[in-house]
Amino acid sequence: MGMAAASKKRAAGIRVGVGGWTFAPWRDNFYPKGLVQSKELVYASRQLSAIEINGTYYSTQKPESFAKWRDETPDDFVFSLKATRYATNRRVLAEAGESVHRFIHSGIAELGPKLGPIVWQFMPTKVFDAEDFEAFLQLLPDKIDGLPLRHVMDVRHESFMVPEYLALARQYGCASVFTDSEKFPSFADPSADFIYARLMRSREDLQAGYPPKELAQWAAHAQTWAAGATPEGLPLIEAKPPAKFAKAAPRDVFMFFINGAKERAPAAAQAVLKKLGFVPEAI
Repeated sequence: MGMAAASKKRAAGIRVGVGGWTFAPWRDNFYPKGLVQSKELVYASRQLSAIEINGTYYSTQKPESFAKWRDETPDDFVFSLKATRYATNRRVLAEAGESVHRFIHSGIAELGPKLGPIVWQFMPTKVFDAEDFEAFLQLLPDKIDGLPLRHVMDVRHESFMVPEYLALARQYGCASVFTDSEKFPSFADPSADFIYARLMRSREDLQAGYPPKELAQWAAHAQTWAAGATPEGLPLIEAKPPAKFAKAAPRDVFMFFINGAKERAPAAAQAVLKKLGFVPEAI
């Protein structure tokens, strides 16, 4: 086993990445000079261990696209997908069945084992309605073509910061996005057997987006989450979680540096991956 393979195996439960791979400023500070744009995913997927695809939120992708992305990336790489906005940006979530079905059957199964969590992002103005939200959770399938599906709720209104929401998420085995941002309410209460974090405070004036001390802290948080515990110092809905979630079995962790000063996101993700022992691959 080579050094890269060994280090990736060591951090197999922790994935760190960015949102997308097509971003012009990255051609000045992330991608090698002269790299053709058609090779950007090939390169990015060997410097990072996951990418969150945002394009699936705005429009339906073709099965051929998912297959192409699968074939261009390493065996142990993972994509998370932001689900279609037509399912989440509606007044009555219980009526989203057709949109959910269309997205799930759009070809995402072509990713095979590289299919990571599906993120259902709600508008910041969407208020928690327990009955309607449970009806939405009941629409989400647990597999497609025999492939297990993991769902993540990206709820961005303070009304979701209540035990009733947390209980529903846990009942249906859905994770909730922990968002590190001043714009949206955040909570780190675990509600599934994996953790999904979106970090949005990268700064333009710092080469890696965050001070070194903060990057080290996020690497430590990832390790704590992966061990089944909850990091101290993060906001919680419940001061004391149920025993099942207070100290659970090891969890997969998905951590994305996204938004903020986006041009710094790859450097932030690479810095955390380095602290976790990840060695990038050459192309």
